[in-house]
Amino acid sequence: MYEKYPKGQSRGRHWKHLKQILQAENYQNYPPDEPNYMNIEAPPSMHPPKRICDITGYEAQYYDPRTKLRYANAEVFKLVRSLPDDYVQRYLALRNAAVVLK
Repeated sequence: MYEKYPKGQSRGRHWKHLKQILQAENYQNYPPDEPNYMNIEAPPSMHPPKRICDITGYEAQYYDPRTKLRYANAEVFKLVRSLPDDYVQRYLALRNAAVVLK
């Protein structure tokens, strides 16, 4: 096993990020009417957007009517209710749903 993978070599597959793929493909050399990653267009989705918990990032089934934050379970709800108003405003600003709380 030691000889098969000398020091500094990876054992797994090397994954490239989209930015690396785009740089390697030299898309500026392609004709402008040929579809590729740089000029592809897609219509907006017909499915409703998923509601994501503002705290955990899990899919949220509930939202707090007082703070307007989305939450995934009862533990997160306790945390949402204990947050100060300025923290709630920051979470809402991250979601672009800035609401002035009373």
